This record gives sequence, C-alpha cells and structure tokens, in this order.
Amino acid sequence: MKDKLQQLLEKATQALADSNLIDEVEALRVRFLGRKGEITTLLKTLGTLPADQRPAMGQLANEIKEKLHNRFEEARQKLAQTARQQQMASGTIDITLPGRQQFHGHTHPTSLVIDDITSIFTRMGFNIARGPEVELDYYNFEALNIPKDHPARQMQDTFYVSEDVVLRTHTSPMQIRVMEKQEPPVFVIVPGKVYRCDSDLTHTPMFHQVEGLMVDTRITFSDLKGVLTDFLHLFFNPKVKVRFRPSYFPFTEPSAEVDIACVICHGKGCRVCSHTGWLEILGCGMVDPAVYKFVNYDPEKVSGFAFGMGVERLAMLRYGIDDLRLFFGNDIRFLQQF
Repeated sequence: MKDKLQQLLEKATQALADSNLIDEVEALRVRFLGRKGEITTLLKTLGTLPADQRPAMGQLANEIKEKLHNRFEEARQKLAQTARQQQMASGTIDITLPGRQQFHGHTHPTSLVIDDITSIFTRMGFNIARGPEVELDYYNFEALNIPKDHPARQMQDTFYVSEDVVLRTHTSPMQIRVMEKQEPPVFVIVPGKVYRCDSDLTHTPMFHQVEGLMVDTRITFSDLKGVLTDFLHLFFNPKVKVRFRPSYFPFTEPSAEVDIACVICHGKGCRVCSHTGWLEILGCGMVDPAVYKFVNYDPEKVSGFAFGMGVERLAMLRYGIDDLRLFFGNDIRFLQQF
C-alpha cells in the first residue's frame, strides 16, 4: 500500500509537470483525487490491511492527498496568471477602460413581507417553525380532522406524489408536528411554500403562507381577535378597520374569515374590493378538539387558536401590485422598486 501511494504521488507530479493548460490540470485532479480517482480507488482497499497497519496507511494517504491538492492548486494559479499576462501583452484587455458598474440585488417583495410578518409575531412571543414541503397525507389532511372521505378534501386541489404523500396544500401540517413534540404552551408561526393544482390570473401552483398556532390553558376567541387585530394594525396601519365573519375550516371550530377595510378606497367601494369596501385577509378559528386527540392533548385542559394567511395577497395590498404573475417573472425593473 505504501509503495503504491508513493508511486501515485510521483505519477501525478510528473503528469502535472507536463501540463500547460488549466483544463489539463483539472482533468488530472479529477483523475487522481476525484470520487472515482486512482487514490480514492486505492483507499477503498484499506480495509483489507491488518488492523495495526491501517492508521499509519490512512495518515500517509491523507498527507499525499493534501500534497497533491496543494500542487494542483499552485499549478492552476500559475497557469491562470500566465494566461492573464499573455492576454494583456496581446492587447486584448484595455486596462484604461473604466470599470463596469456592479448592480446590487434587491430583496424580493415576498421575502420582505415574510420578514415583516415574522418580525411582528416574534415580538408578540411566537417562535418560528419550519417543516417539509413534501408531506404525508396523515399530517396534511387526516390529523387535521380531514379523513379520506371528508367533503373538505374537495376544497384542496392537491398534487399527489403517491397515495399517501402530497405536496403540502397549506402550512397547517406543522400544527400537528409541533404539538407532537411539545407540551403546551405552544406559540409558533410557520412561514413557507405551499402547492395546489390551481393556475390562473389570481392563483399560482406554488405560493407562500404563514400559519400561526397558540395553544395554552384558558385561550379564548377574544385572544384570537386581539392578536390578529394587533397584527393587522402593525402590518398596515393603526387606523385600518378589521372585522371577523363566520366561516368554516375542518380543523377549527368556531372558524372565521378576517377582513380589513379596503386599503385602496378606504372602505368606500372600488373594483379591487368588488365595491364592498372590504378585503378578505386571512382565515382563523379555535382549534377543533378533535385535532387534540391526534397529539394526546386533553381538550378539557387546553384550548387554542390557529390562523393562516397568503403572503402574496398581503404583498399585493401593501405595495399596490395588481398582477400576481409579477412575483414570479424575475423582472429586474419590478424588483428594483422594493
């Protein structure tokens, strides 16, 4: 083994001395040090040596690999410098030309809104949780009180990876994942991507949501209204009007939709709010006691609420964006505005 390693070192050194191009040096590096290189192949036989010889041979192999790595890097830098000097000598680079302006990137408006939402809720005492985008049917539906024969399944246009695996249709599965691992109190928000088979002028197959969950003793609907009203006042402005409307979600009872006075017409009625003066912002409700059974919480001892909001919708209202497709077009003229 020792002789073979030394031979490979000499062989690589000689081949490197005969190389005059950066591409040749890179090819040699792959040949000797790559995942399927000669040294790597030789090291796979290390396990056949007697146990008392393996440490010494392993150390020697590492030393030789480090030597070769340094020599390849030195050769690459030397050839690159020579190439630059030849290029300058030939006149193909005019060093008197002014430098090119470097353009800085801009934070995407979706990221700006997610940062603002998480900042507001973390100041209220919520923690941030994240989970898988490829989700089990159990977490996405069943543990949220939506069994396979439940009519609410029709509310979700789901991408199925297999019979029991989906691309998550909402960030709500993290309610179950968090409560499985943590005893009350639970104060979390879950920002992330979600997926639905829906694509038109106002919907996209992938979009962003922020889920919220608060579970503790003596949590009431008044707590829910207080938290969400404070959030909307901080996110939009302290004077925005907020209302709660009865609604339905399988995993909350009672459930509500939350509206704000239209930020475009200030409640007077316009095309954006369909002349109602109100805009739907998010859904919420008290966690259904049936959900607690999946996480071994006692619904007689704890209560809580959950809410979820679409990030792109909030961004469109905050920045006056009227076309959802602009978020995904990567047009630098659009992004530079933020």
